[in-house]
Amino acid sequence: EARCLCAPSICVCIRKKESPQKMSGKKADPYGFAKDFLAGGISAAVSKTAVAPIERVKLLLQVQAASKQIAADKQYKGIVDCFVRIPKEQGFGAFWRGNLANVIRYFPTQALNFAFKDVYKQVFLGGVDKNTQFWRYFLGNLGSGGAAGATSLCFVYPLDFARTRLGADVGRAGAEREYNGLIDCL
Repeated sequence: EARCLCAPSICVCIRKKESPQKMSGKKADPYGFAKDFLAGGISAAVSKTAVAPIERVKLLLQVQAASKQIAADKQYKGIVDCFVRIPKEQGFGAFWRGNLANVIRYFPTQALNFAFKDVYKQVFLGGVDKNTQFWRYFLGNLGSGGAAGATSLCFVYPLDFARTRLGADVGRAGAEREYNGLIDCL
C-alpha cells in the first residue's frame, strides 16, 4: 500500500516493497503498476494545483524582461505587485493559467517515476543483497532512479515546454493572448 506526503511543489510517495528474494515465493500484484501510477499521479496533481499561483508568479517574474507582451514600464516590481496585479489585469483564474499543462505533465512524470522505479529495481537489483553487496545495491538503486526519470522525461518534455509558454502568456483573453490553450500551444 502506498502512502503519500504532499508539501508545496513536491509529493513523496512511499510504498513498502519486499526484496526480490522474498517476492519470488509470492504471486506478484497484477495491479501494482497501476496502483503506483495512480497514487503518484493524483498526489502530484493535487500538489501542483495547490501551488499553481506561486509558480505562475515565479514564472512571470523570471520571463518578464524577455517577454514582448510586458512593456518595460508595465513590468512587475516584485512578488506582492505581481500577486496584486494578476487578478486585476487578467482575472483571478489567471493564477492557474498553464496549470492544466503542468498537471498533465507532472502527473505522468511522478506516476511514471514512482511506477518504473520498482520495475527498474527488479532489473538492476535482482539477486542483490543490500547487506553484503552495499555498493552494487547503491549503484543499482541509483541506476533505477535515473532510468525511471529518463523514461518519464521521454513522454512529458513537450508538456513542460507548453506549461512554460502558457504560464508566461499575460494577455487577458482572445486576441491579447499568444496561445488560447494547451492544444494551441502544442
